[in-house]
Amino acid sequence: MQLKTKKMYKYTPLANKLRPSALEGFVGQKHLVGENAVLKKLIAQDNLPSMLFWGPPGVGKTTLAKIIANTTNSDFITFSATGGSIKTIREIMSTVQDKTIIFIDEIHRFNKAQQDAFLPYVEDGTITLIGATTENPSFEVNSALLSRCKVFLMYALKNEDIAELLCNAVDVFEKENDCKIEIEQNHINSIANFCNGDARTALNTIEIILNSCDGIVDDKLLEQCLGRRINLYDKTGEEHYNLISALHKSMRNSDVQASVYWLTRMLDGGEDPLYIARRVVRFASEDIGLAEPNALTQSVAAYQACHFIGMPECGVHLTQAVVYCALAPKSNALYVAYNNALADSKNTFAEPVPLQIRNAPTKLMKDLDYGKGYKYAHDFENAVTDLQCLPDSLIGNVYYKPSNQGREVKLGQWLDSIDKKRKIDN
Repeated sequence: MQLKTKKMYKYTPLANKLRPSALEGFVGQKHLVGENAVLKKLIAQDNLPSMLFWGPPGVGKTTLAKIIANTTNSDFITFSATGGSIKTIREIMSTVQDKTIIFIDEIHRFNKAQQDAFLPYVEDGTITLIGATTENPSFEVNSALLSRCKVFLMYALKNEDIAELLCNAVDVFEKENDCKIEIEQNHINSIANFCNGDARTALNTIEIILNSCDGIVDDKLLEQCLGRRINLYDKTGEEHYNLISALHKSMRNSDVQASVYWLTRMLDGGEDPLYIARRVVRFASEDIGLAEPNALTQSVAAYQACHFIGMPECGVHLTQAVVYCALAPKSNALYVAYNNALADSKNTFAEPVPLQIRNAPTKLMKDLDYGKGYKYAHDFENAVTDLQCLPDSLIGNVYYKPSNQGREVKLGQWLDSIDKKRKIDN
């Protein structure tokens, strides 16, 4: 039996059809290519340094590189970081002529050796390197190569930028298909909001909608095509650290609403609830401490609840702990005390433990005056003595200083009373 084969054809996505070839058609990133922007001037002068475009997906990194290819007088070579050996890199480098730009998409996928292979050619000016990455170059690009490149930060597109692209897409679709599409502005705005500043996602989405609409885009079709927004969240990348930082600093600032928002952003993005719980436990001592000791109890209980129950049910337990910590009085006195004592431990001579507070379980130790002069606090009226417990060189050092927040107010008063009793009673 002979199998029938389908006719092969080349499909060009709408996103590619709309890719501009000049800066005039480029949407967004006005801080780079807007009026009087530095990069725009460098492109116009055809005097580009090696550079890195760093930003989330779908913000125009590749498009801007292709515009540079179309507007400069340099030879332009595109190199994919998903499949290129050092041998291949060197073979390509051996063929380059003067004024050659090498564009590397997803440069963070190159390992150290592959990145190093470009270094001498960038250093001597043989090539101008343009790299695109969604990851923080500080972590993903070799320091030697990074120091020779100007990093241009690109941001997620604003909703109005996405809306402009979507309207252009509708116009192109209508012309290509000789039809009229009925789509309201609020539908355009909904798609723009759905896409989280990602132009590629927006254009792919509008293409599906336009091919399914039979001339009219309504709420039902929009709901079917959009479903729900997928939050941009990489559990191992920079955004992971950005969001946990946002949660921590919102709680520290006693901003309950922001704290709950960042918590749900992380959970909705698929973060491990136990990771968040561990960070909240840390926060309870680092930023609250004895100003409200129950914060640690609440946080540890939330960790246990997350361990027992898991997602999605444990989200409410984390919310309880986060809200409690955000509302609690704040003190970093314990954090400061620990770090100051740690600094003394590392930076001062490791003096021996004073004899009077050493353990003396054997006769030899007692003969060597271990424990001699020790005063048992409970034998004194206020359970306070003048016993020296710090090494001689550290006498008078103060590590823990209670704040004027929450329960530490009373702790500070109690600490003062202890000091007075030590002086009076001894």
